[in-house]
Amino acid sequence: MKITVVGAGAVGATVADNIARKELSEELVLLDIKEGLAEGKAMDMMQTATLLGFDTKITGSTNDYAKTAGSDVVVITSGIPRKPGMTREELIGTNANIVKGVTENILKHSPDAIIIVISNPMDTMTQLALQSSGLPKERIIGMGGILDSSRFKFYLSQALNCSPADLNAVVIGGHGDTTMIPLIRYATWNSAPVSEFLSEEQQQKVVSDTMVGGATLTKLIGTSAWYAPGAAGAALVESIVRDEKKLFACCVALEGEYGQKDICLGVPVIIGKKGWEKIIDYKLKEKEQAEFNKSADAVRSMNDVLKTL
Repeated sequence: MKITVVGAGAVGATVADNIARKELSEELVLLDIKEGLAEGKAMDMMQTATLLGFDTKITGSTNDYAKTAGSDVVVITSGIPRKPGMTREELIGTNANIVKGVTENILKHSPDAIIIVISNPMDTMTQLALQSSGLPKERIIGMGGILDSSRFKFYLSQALNCSPADLNAVVIGGHGDTTMIPLIRYATWNSAPVSEFLSEEQQQKVVSDTMVGGATLTKLIGTSAWYAPGAAGAALVESIVRDEKKLFACCVALEGEYGQKDICLGVPVIIGKKGWEKIIDYKLKEKEQAEFNKSADAVRSMNDVLKTL
């Protein structure tokens, strides 16, 4: 098994570190456009191998896609990160050119790869990867919903004063501060609905905090977060590599599901060795469906910017 992570910045390096620690592949390639960055981080990680007990071989490369040849899974994190006050939408122009180029170069050397997109704005970059690659839809996956759902569980755990591991909660829709939809109705604490323990006001605060979870961190640390996004990316890779059939919220191509088509958007899917295998229908209520449609409209507006580039 060979995995490539494109982009050796904070998110990419954290994805790679998690992949190595979990020994998800025999070979891991970290690639970046900045001279020496990927090589340095790969060397640094390899020097932890005896301390952490993994045998994955990590190689760094400065823009040499030939070294990524034969990759089974490719994670794209390339692009400029968000700065305080910057929306994901403002990243489109710069990151679209980067993601399109990366996708095309990767497929020259790894035509059978499954591609995971983390670059922001994630929904639009997933759509771009799908369009520019020509791959079957099941092999293009946007990671955002996994991260948003993890943040949702964090805020729920704070409100309930419980372990996040005992919670089940999912966020669908776009990966954006105004487009994501934390499905509080489906959130449970060891199978019991959280609505049995939290007031309506508390539930709404959790939802609101989740929706600005990324912006909150950007304001605090001055750039996009990386630990949780990196862990979320690695969790997605793990479900593919180990064919775990996990149910994750991921950005995938819709063809009528949830009332939408010709768009990549976050919905619950089963993840296995072939990519995403099945979309799960959560039977949204009228208000939830209206919110999902509104989210789709917002993502389409972002996608329209691609036509002008």
